[in-house]
Amino acid sequence: MISLENFSMMAPLPPHPVSFSSVSIGYAIGLTVVLMVAVVGIAILLRKYLRDESHAQGREYSNPNPDTANASAFMAASMQGVIEKLRAQEKELARLHLLAQERAQESERLTEEVTRNMPTGLLLVNATGAISSTNPAAEEALGIRPLRYRSYKDILGAESDLTRMLTACLKDGQTFHRGEVEHVTPLGESRHLGLTISPIFRTVRNAMGQTAEGGAAPVEKMVSGALCLMSDLTELTALQKQIRWKENLAALGEMSAGIAHEFKNALATVSGYAQMIRSEASPGDIRESADKILDQTRALTHVVTEFLRFAKPLEISYETVPMQLLVERVAQELNEAIPQSSVACDGWFEELPGDEALLRQALLNLARNGAEAARDSGKVPRVTISGSIEDLGGHKWQRICVADNGPGIPQNDLPKIFLPFYTTKSEGTGLGLAVVQKIALQHGGTIEARTGPTGGAEFLLWLPLRQEPSPSLFPSQAARI
Repeated sequence: MISLENFSMMAPLPPHPVSFSSVSIGYAIGLTVVLMVAVVGIAILLRKYLRDESHAQGREYSNPNPDTANASAFMAASMQGVIEKLRAQEKELARLHLLAQERAQESERLTEEVTRNMPTGLLLVNATGAISSTNPAAEEALGIRPLRYRSYKDILGAESDLTRMLTACLKDGQTFHRGEVEHVTPLGESRHLGLTISPIFRTVRNAMGQTAEGGAAPVEKMVSGALCLMSDLTELTALQKQIRWKENLAALGEMSAGIAHEFKNALATVSGYAQMIRSEASPGDIRESADKILDQTRALTHVVTEFLRFAKPLEISYETVPMQLLVERVAQELNEAIPQSSVACDGWFEELPGDEALLRQALLNLARNGAEAARDSGKVPRVTISGSIEDLGGHKWQRICVADNGPGIPQNDLPKIFLPFYTTKSEGTGLGLAVVQKIALQHGGTIEARTGPTGGAEFLLWLPLRQEPSPSLFPSQAARI
């Protein structure tokens, strides 16, 4: 540090006297320099003091500014904390993902259970025509297994009604509510199906992106599949048909009973006069004419009697009928009526509630028709009456099959064979099978006819083994094969 004394020595006074102004300026300059040096010295001292104070405080308190080693440890600790948080979040996300996956699987299982146990058949057809989803009820109704991943046109037939409806739904987006179609299974069984078919749409946005006015792209709906719900209405249709048949029979009976009685009275009068003419006339043309009148009146009386038996309501007196003994008695009566015939009884017959006289009449009509058909075709009549017990739909049925060795039933005659007055015999009334059907209906059963596998006709009579309080469903077509 430079002192004032040194400064005065470095600047000696001039040898000659100077003026006041020159001396004042010199002192001012010197004073300024001294002040500047003093300020610099004070600043240096203050900085050193502050540094020493800072070091002193660092010995008492922790240093807030870590050195290089402390900074590395701090960074490592921070990174470790971040990693731990990320791991915890990853575990939580994994837990939530697993929970969502389990919920999705549970929902999928529930959907599959509901679909599999639905009483209604379900078919889900995609846009390519392949069946992507189905359930057992649909396979049972269609009689086809399996259905999934197969083309509906291949398994249903290109010309079937169900195929045409599904095609119209996939192609044009048509919806069918409560439609009904006839379906024939691969085994040849006829099923009556109730259908509801609706299209499945998906939303597609136009590929152009925007409209000409700059708005959003238009949205279009495209058919991506078809949903078909079906129910097997075969048994219900058969029941409705039988109910309508009963109503028609009741109406026919009420309308025709009076007319038939009048016919019968008139025939009795004609027959009485013919007998008087025959008894009083001598042998010759008049007596022969009277005999012809009597023959015709007897035939007409038989027709009217059969018609009355068919038309009037049956009064059933329910009792326990031993079917085994009843069948054996029918076979014996047929042998007596047609001596050259052969009647065999086979199978199992149980007791059932019903009217023994009416059931005997029904079985005798069926057996006699078979024997007469075989005799008229030039064969020795052979009739087989076989029985079995079937458990269908929770109900037990007595199944009786009456088969013959005749020419069989033409395919065109099968739908009309039970109609009143329809017959293929020259001397038949056409009421025998109609009466048999009426007896079966009155007992809560049903009957059907078909041509046997070896020729000849077969009549299948189904009778319930217990009396139902309400009309029960008849055996399905599949069970009757």
